[in-house]
Amino acid sequence: MRALILEKLYEWSVIPYQSFKKNDSWNLGIEDLLQYPKDSLGYQIGYFLLSNNFDLQEKLESHDVFHVLTETGTTVPEEISMQFYLLGNGKRSLYLFAVIFLGGLFFPDYHKLFRTKYRLGKSSLSFHQLDFYRLLDQPLERIKSTFLIS
Repeated sequence: MRALILEKLYEWSVIPYQSFKKNDSWNLGIEDLLQYPKDSLGYQIGYFLLSNNFDLQEKLESHDVFHVLTETGTTVPEEISMQFYLLGNGKRSLYLFAVIFLGGLFFPDYHKLFRTKYRLGKSSLSFHQLDFYRLLDQPLERIKSTFLIS
């Protein structure tokens, strides 16, 4: 039930959140991403989307990048844990704080995971602010090693 509540809140918030984002949309589809070399960030995002039966969301592309870079799953607790990772990495946004607050409140049994992800984010070099569109052709492992993403 708690996961359903957070999923519904996400559905209600995604459109307003997209309208606040100032970045440009990538205007790419999964098939475009799968044209990149297999070891590249672009291909791996396409594969992630295809594997999870997702579409790239306009202006929210970096969210899928974060999943790929941090190897975070898509369950509600995993989504929350990724926001803790990003908090540790230095990302600050109202949306992130809302997810962390509600996630911590609804999923106290995952606090150990959340703390672990936060520490991993702290130990990585700051990457949350990168223009990932420009890195789509770069090898995923190079990006991860450059920014100490584990």
